[in-house]
Amino acid sequence: MSSEGKPFDPRRYKAQERAGFNRIADRYGANAQMRESLARSLLHAADLAPGQAVLDLASGPGLLARHALEAVGPTGWVLASDLAEGMLHSAQADTPGLGACGADAEQLPFAPATFDRVLMGLGLFVCPHPQQVLLEIRRTLRPGGRVALSVWGPPEQVPLITCAQDCLSRIVGPARAARPSVFRLGGPGVMARMLAEAGFRAIQVQDHPLRCDFADAAQYWQAFLDLAGGVTEALAKLPEETRLALARAVEADLLPYRSESGFRLPAQTLIATAQA
Repeated sequence: MSSEGKPFDPRRYKAQERAGFNRIADRYGANAQMRESLARSLLHAADLAPGQAVLDLASGPGLLARHALEAVGPTGWVLASDLAEGMLHSAQADTPGLGACGADAEQLPFAPATFDRVLMGLGLFVCPHPQQVLLEIRRTLRPGGRVALSVWGPPEQVPLITCAQDCLSRIVGPARAARPSVFRLGGPGVMARMLAEAGFRAIQVQDHPLRCDFADAAQYWQAFLDLAGGVTEALAKLPEETRLALARAVEADLLPYRSESGFRLPAQTLIATAQA
């Protein structure tokens, strides 16, 4: 994780991610429909059942946790956890009865063998040390418990994100401080290997393609900003002229993805499940 600027600083990175996701907490769920099929498939893969104890890591505004709470019923319980407290406030406001706990996924404040299921939707790659997160998940799962998580695929299969990233690289230039790539867990065999090294068994990794529709370039760019966490925090500090240049560049780069209703961008995701 090198860059042309400062070396990677995990603590500074986490602070920026926390600030960024707090900034976008009220809007994060606005584009949830784009990822609805992924959420449904991940929840199905988790094999939720009444009476289970479920932890939803990097829960955001509780989009997965809300459905998990319905699945486990009154005899079960669901805890939403996130580094950004603003996200958890939104989650509890939208879902009465949902438990919440601000926590760093690399150092979970839970006793061993606490949960039957752990969910993590499009969040593992945000963590500086994803292998440590998997070890913590393994520690907090009960014997036979299951983890279900999703990550982005390789960059060439996710123009949904790379279109915006390419514009950022051209207009803003390289990041002043190194950041983990959101695609680093999507390569062939990466998730299976990491889960095995964390002590999991019965590992399965499946492709899940998304197709995301936008009425115009402005909607696409706003959707990117509403999901980008620490990147959004950094962009908010740019001059207005630079932000306008970014918006124009995005509009031009979207032309290959024009559809009858606006723009359609594909994104490959992976769903990984494993047992403790």
